[in-house]
Amino acid sequence: MSGTFEATAEIDRPVEAVFEYLADGRNDPQFSPRVQKIERVPDAPTAVGTVFRSTVKDAGMKTAREFRITALEAPGLIRWAEVSKNSVTASEGGYDLEPLPDGRTRLRIFNVLEGHGLGKLLVGLALAAARKDAPAFGARIKAAAESAIPAG
Repeated sequence: MSGTFEATAEIDRPVEAVFEYLADGRNDPQFSPRVQKIERVPDAPTAVGTVFRSTVKDAGMKTAREFRITALEAPGLIRWAEVSKNSVTASEGGYDLEPLPDGRTRLRIFNVLEGHGLGKLLVGLALAAARKDAPAFGARIKAAAESAIPAG
């Protein structure tokens, strides 16, 4: 079983700046409390093929995660795929960014979650939790980006 969750947000910063902020996955802990630590491999600007290795805490358990950037088209599209082997993984995910009037950005984030082994039984719970949190997740991204990116 697999399924998708998504969130949207309107960020009061220009699309180019929001793209740069989100392309650097090392910023994820600023809006995702489940991310305990994260590193970029290689330690160079993000490009197709870059891997982000993280330790996350879900339901009280820590797991190692690796996501590979599969597409990067400034300033509107970032895609990734999880390459780590966990019971529930994000087989595909991404950000779609669209410029809005007055230097603002519309952001859509999505992840396709898949269960593997025992995860086939857990993916429904993971999806329900992610969907329930989606509006708050979008709001956390908005707040973190607006805090990190200087205004005007």
